[in-house]
Amino acid sequence: MKRLRELVIVAALLAPASAMASTVLYDQDFENPTGFVNNGADLSQQSVNSLYGNQPPGFVFAQDFTVETLRVGGNLAFGAGYVDNQNIAGNYMLGMLSGAQDDKLGLAFNVGAFDFLNLRLDITSVDLSCCGGQFVPNGDPSATPIFRFSLYDNPGGAPGVGAGAALDFFDVEGLANPSNNVLLFSEATGGLDATGSTNGNVILRIDLLQGGYAGFDNLRVVASNIEGDVGGVPEPSTWALMIGGFGLAGGALRRRRAVAA
Repeated sequence: MKRLRELVIVAALLAPASAMASTVLYDQDFENPTGFVNNGADLSQQSVNSLYGNQPPGFVFAQDFTVETLRVGGNLAFGAGYVDNQNIAGNYMLGMLSGAQDDKLGLAFNVGAFDFLNLRLDITSVDLSCCGGQFVPNGDPSATPIFRFSLYDNPGGAPGVGAGAALDFFDVEGLANPSNNVLLFSEATGGLDATGSTNGNVILRIDLLQGGYAGFDNLRVVASNIEGDVGGVPEPSTWALMIGGFGLAGGALRRRRAVAA
């Protein structure tokens, strides 16, 4: 009986560890672009893959239209450069349009036997002082950035922005920003249900739905059996709002889960 009781106790201790199993698929702070060329307004319109492909080796980005890489801490954008008083961005971040062009960024992963593709990143409203900008209508509520993170089945494993069956999505709303060049970050964290994938191969699509123009940085992607588990990351000072149909934590956090459009 004693031996049996010990085995039961060991099994009970091991079960949570098994349930919490996860693996980091991607962790990118965008600090090391390869061959960044400043266009004279603290940004590059080179493809994301040309700047950040093979980080790590074999990793490939896909995109629709131009997803820019912004140089933070320079002095060219808006005559003053992009200012990061929160010290979150480092020297570089990515930016995309919602309106003039519907920029999209796609990343292919294999989640293996895990149930969820989880991610966290920092998002901010920001603008361009070139290239047809400004794009953010200051004072307009529609200038609040809303990102959509969608998951698509990708049986062949090829790079893309999502052409297979839509599996899941969630939307995240950032903070209204009164400044075109001063960054105002909030953190987005969420999970995407990958259980409907054919063989574990999926594509994560990042799309800005609203705001004119917005940026993001510090992208971490984790495969896990626990929705939203991204491992140990610093506690955020400000949270983004996940748009949705039911409230959590007294209404401080709302989210939506559904099949992506």
